[in-house]
Amino acid sequence: MDTIASLFSFITTPVSWVIVQFHTVYGAIFGPDTGWAWGLSIVSLVILIRICLIPLFVKQIKSTRAMQTLQPEMKKIQERYKNDKQRQSEEMMKLYKETGTNPLSSCLPILAQSPFFFALYHVLNGIATGDKIGVINEQLLESARKAHIFGAPLAAKFTDGSAKVEALGASLTDVRVVTAIMIVLMSASQFFTQRQLMTKNVDTTVKTPFMQQQKMLMYVFPVMFAVFGINFPVGVLVYWLTTNVWTMGQQMYVIRNNPTPGSKAQAAYLDRLYKHVTHNGKTRRRSEKAIVKAIVAKGRDRNDAERKFINALTKVGFAAQADGNVVKSEAQAAAQAEDGASASAAAAKRQQPKRQSKSQRQSATPKAAGEPTSLIKSDEPEDAKPSGGAGAAKQTGAKPGSGGRSKAQSGQRKGGPQRPKSPSKK
Repeated sequence: MDTIASLFSFITTPVSWVIVQFHTVYGAIFGPDTGWAWGLSIVSLVILIRICLIPLFVKQIKSTRAMQTLQPEMKKIQERYKNDKQRQSEEMMKLYKETGTNPLSSCLPILAQSPFFFALYHVLNGIATGDKIGVINEQLLESARKAHIFGAPLAAKFTDGSAKVEALGASLTDVRVVTAIMIVLMSASQFFTQRQLMTKNVDTTVKTPFMQQQKMLMYVFPVMFAVFGINFPVGVLVYWLTTNVWTMGQQMYVIRNNPTPGSKAQAAYLDRLYKHVTHNGKTRRRSEKAIVKAIVAKGRDRNDAERKFINALTKVGFAAQADGNVVKSEAQAAAQAEDGASASAAAAKRQQPKRQSKSQRQSATPKAAGEPTSLIKSDEPEDAKPSGGAGAAKQTGAKPGSGGRSKAQSGQRKGGPQRPKSPSKK
């Protein structure tokens, strides 16, 4: 470890200077010899480092997604050249060059953070041994050795003996309890961070060896942190626990607002985006427009969640544009208006006219000019009509003397020539 620390000694002085500056601020609030002053100085150092590493983190996300997109092509190359490892490597490098991806980009934040980690470890180890490191003088060294976090000195380790712990002004039980809890929290945060990446932000439609490797790392990393954590000073455990919590929160934000296509997180995000767009009538944020633009550009290559999102917008009369905006669809609005008009016409057609009584129909029938009176039915009962005479003949058109009978006698036809009676046989 001394050899490794010497390799990163060029950054030890800047790290110690940053810690001292934060200690000056927090020491004025909590007291210069308290664990809060030194502990918060380490936490602030972590936050400062992680803020500086945000561009590398963004590059890591893009590289990881690019690698996930290339998994089907990589699998084809592996199957095609499974007996020729050299040709397989050449084709892989050619694929990386054509797509502009780099497999090592996913490790950039860890690699960039390693010098700060070893420099901090070297500073805290110097505090434990009583050596002045960087800008930490004797006064600051004595103050740091007196600082305790929940009863455990910053420079104490889980594997330290009772004599060394007592020299730092603490008990072995306090040191081991505090370090054990911090190691468990550090491993648990690492496991949860990797787990949410595998369960929520991985394209479930593609099954590749890359996913199996990530699943294996979900269990390997926590074990590694637990094994190496027993040899870390309390100050270093504070550093790693803080950076793991930062990574977990940062990843949760990215998964929620910029999920991987085809993942469960994307389906949840598009569901929220659909509700937001239908409520406000448009996309507001730049990130929302970027995601809608990418979905529109895919065309028929959209996954199930993206197709469901586009179809849901269409049903409520919205259309996603190529520039990422969502506007009211005129064609959809016209179709809805046409459907409404057709429904109204159909309803009117189905409506039956009001049924009228016999007297209303007769009174509503106009008497045509020159129409014979006999063609119009009379409401007068038949008993009131004259049964004989000229008046009756005149009205009915029958000859006088016919007796005015309007009905044919029984046995006779009502119209046309009558059948002659056959003579009776005598």
